Amino acid sequence: MSTAATAAIAVYALINLISLAAYGWDKHKAVKDKWRTPEKTLILLGLVGPWGAVIGMNLFHHKTRKTKFKANYVFLVLHVIVICLIAGGYVRIG
Repeated sequence: MSTAATAAIAVYALINLISLAAYGWDKHKAVKDKWRTPEKTLILLGLVGPWGAVIGMNLFHHKTRKTKFKANYVFLVLHVIVICLIAGGYVRIG
């Protein structure tokens, strides 16, 4: 595996961890009735880090009923398709 591919995987994993943490932090703030992360921010994190967003939604039982957050599942499917294209050699990184 090339250095660029390794770096891309590391950055992708970090983005997803940030997304997961953001959903957990927002749930914590919701329970404490404190200042919350804007929904726009959570949706953007779901777009770039859908694994973390979907895991966070289910793990923390957060934003699972809101229709607009179901887009995270669509984002996840799109990411899986891109990952399959990269793994199949149809798209190259670096």
